[in-house]
Amino acid sequence: MVGPDGQQIGVLPIAEALRQAEDKGLDLVEIVPEAKPPVCKIIDFGKFLYHEEKNKKEARKKQHEVKVKEVRLGPKIGEHDYLVKFNHARDFLAHKDKVRVSMRFRGREMAHIDIGRRVIDRFMVEIADVAVIEQQPKLEGNTMVALLSPKNTA
Repeated sequence: MVGPDGQQIGVLPIAEALRQAEDKGLDLVEIVPEAKPPVCKIIDFGKFLYHEEKNKKEARKKQHEVKVKEVRLGPKIGEHDYLVKFNHARDFLAHKDKVRVSMRFRGREMAHIDIGRRVIDRFMVEIADVAVIEQQPKLEGNTMVALLSPKNTA
């Protein structure tokens, strides 16, 4: 058993431990039930629950949920439009999100997939300093798709 100030009291019968907790106006809380004998502590249970909840909230704040953002390109994309999309992708990767780069081919553009492939390959080469290619560009129907994830800078 552990006292309210963190000092070890020793192994006590349950009745004696409950009496000591009651005398101090606190609760007897089982901290490690798997131990032999189980470890109990004399504490204010409401305060204990409050601190546990606060610690869980703090842990959730520090987590980052990875989202998949999409950047759509076209085979006939202009240079400025390309740079805007490229900078958006860099921002997404800087925020630790994954980026799906997709290129849709419409109508007769399907006859010139090589042009779109060159645009997407240029994109992959230029963004390689901040991204890892998780999925190489591949054609799925009339859309070419690639997946990028941020490089670990740790």
